[in-house]
Amino acid sequence: MPADLRDAFDAYERAIIANDLDALDAFFAPGPDTLRGDAAGLLVGHDAISGFRSLRGGVPPRRIAEIHYRPLATANEGESSDGDIALLMSVSQFVGGGRGLQTQVWERVEGQWLITAAHVTPRTPALDRTIWRSVGDPFLQGAWEGPLEGLTVAVKDLFAIAGFRIGAGNPTFLEEARPEKATAPAVADLLRAGASLRGIARTDEFAYSIAGDNVHYGTPPNGAVVGALPGGSSGGPASAVALGHADIGLATDTAGSIRVPASYQGLWGLRTTHDLVPRQGMLPLAQSFDTIGWLTRDGETLQRVADWCLSYDGSASTENVYGASGDDLPWRFLVPDEILDCADAATREAFSKLLAAFAASDDPPSFRAVHTGDLDATFAAFRTVQGAEAWRNDGDWLRAHPGAVGPAVAERFRVAAQITAADERAARAELDPLAAHLAELVDGAVLIFPTVPGPAPQRTADVHAVRAATLRMTAPAAVAGLPAVSVPLLTVDGAPVGVCLVSRAGTDIALVRLARRLAALVASGSRS
Repeated sequence: MPADLRDAFDAYERAIIANDLDALDAFFAPGPDTLRGDAAGLLVGHDAISGFRSLRGGVPPRRIAEIHYRPLATANEGESSDGDIALLMSVSQFVGGGRGLQTQVWERVEGQWLITAAHVTPRTPALDRTIWRSVGDPFLQGAWEGPLEGLTVAVKDLFAIAGFRIGAGNPTFLEEARPEKATAPAVADLLRAGASLRGIARTDEFAYSIAGDNVHYGTPPNGAVVGALPGGSSGGPASAVALGHADIGLATDTAGSIRVPASYQGLWGLRTTHDLVPRQGMLPLAQSFDTIGWLTRDGETLQRVADWCLSYDGSASTENVYGASGDDLPWRFLVPDEILDCADAATREAFSKLLAAFAASDDPPSFRAVHTGDLDATFAAFRTVQGAEAWRNDGDWLRAHPGAVGPAVAERFRVAAQITAADERAARAELDPLAAHLAELVDGAVLIFPTVPGPAPQRTADVHAVRAATLRMTAPAAVAGLPAVSVPLLTVDGAPVGVCLVSRAGTDIALVRLARRLAALVASGSRS
C-alpha cells in the first residue's frame, strides 16, 4: 500500500473515532457522485453524506484488525499520480465486542487521497433501539390458527400488554409506570386472529408530534428514503413494517400519526372512524380525535386486518355501525381545493397526472372540485382542543417531572397549558360546523387528495413549515371523526407520497376496498 494512502486511511480512522465532522467531510470527495452505503441504504452526493453524518454521532471505540489493499488504477510512469485509484477493505474490532467491515474506494485527486465510494457493514446489533423498545421472535405468540395466522405485529408503545409497562416514548414515564394487568382489546383482537406480536415499537413522546424523532431513543430509519424522517408519532411501527421487521403496525392517529408515516415510507395506513375501535388500554393524547388503525406494506394485508377487526358480527350494538361497510362506496371523488393547495408544486403535478390517468382508464371515476373552508381557522381550533385535552391527560405528570421531555414536545405542552376553558369552548364551537360540512361532502362521494405536502423531509431539514402544512391536510378528517386511508400511489422526486381517501363514518372496510380498486388501476396503467 502506498505510504501516503496508509497515512490518509489512519487519519480518516482517527477522525471517525473523534467524530471530527469537518475532517470527515474533507476526506470524502466533493460533488454529486460520491457514494456511501450501509444497511439503511445508499447516500448519493457529498452533501447527503455530510447531512447524515451530522446526525449520526460518533462510532463506538474500535481498532482496525485487518486492512486489505488492491490497486484498481495506477498512473503511468512519468505522469502525475493523480488518477490513482485503490480499493481498501478493513475489519474493525469493537472494544465492546463484535466486528465490522468497511469497503472504500480511494482516489488521488490533486495530490490528495479522497474517498469516492464507501460501504459500511456495522457489527450485528441486538436490536435497533430507535425502532423497538422490546422485540422477540415472537415477542408474544398469537392463536395458532385464524385469518391473520403467520402475520407479525409491531405495537406502538401506547397500548397495554398484560405484564408489561406503557412507555409513551419517554424513559422517565416508562420507569415509573406499573405493569398492565390486561391487554388492550385492539391488541387482543389481532392475537385472537392468529397474528403474533413481534414487539413494542417506539413512538414520539406522548404521541405529540408527526415527525417521528425522539430525543431519548433516536429517530427510526425511514424504510423508503435514506436519511429522511420516518413520520410520527407512529414512526416506530411504520419503520418496522417498511423494513420488513413486522407485517402489521398497530398504531394511533390523532392528527395524522398513521397517515403521515404511511405516506413518508410508502405504506398503506388506515385511520378508522372515531370510536369504532375500542380505545380501552390505550394511553390517550386527545380523546376527541384519538383513533386506532393499522399500517401494512400492501392493500391485501390491510384488507385482511380490517375485515377481521371491523367486520359485522350480527350483534345489535354493531349493526348500524358496520352495516355500511358491506356496500361498495360510490365511484365518485371530490378534490378539496384548500387541502390540495397545501401540497408542494411537484406533488400537485404528480397528483394531477394521477387523476388524468384515472380519467383515461377503461373504468373512469368522476372527479369534482369542492371547498372545505378555511383550513387556518380549522387548524387553530383543532390545535386548541387537542392541546386542552393533552394537558388534562399529561399536565400533572409534566409538572411533576420538569425537563423530562424533549424541547419540541415541551414547547407544545407549554402552549397547551395556557389554554383556558373559554378558549376550548370557543374552539369546539368552531369545529362543529366544519365536521358537519365534511360529513355532508362524503355522504355520496369520497374525498381524494395527497396525504401530505410532499416527500419525507430529510432529518436535517427545518420542518416547521412542513409540519404546519401537513396538519392542515390531516386535521379535517380527525375533526369530523371520519375514516381515512393513505395509499402509496405517487412518486415525487424518487420518493413515495400517499394519496388519502376520506369517506363517511363507518365505511372503513369499504374504503379499503375502494383504495385497492384505485391501486389496481394504477398497477394496470404501469403494466400497459
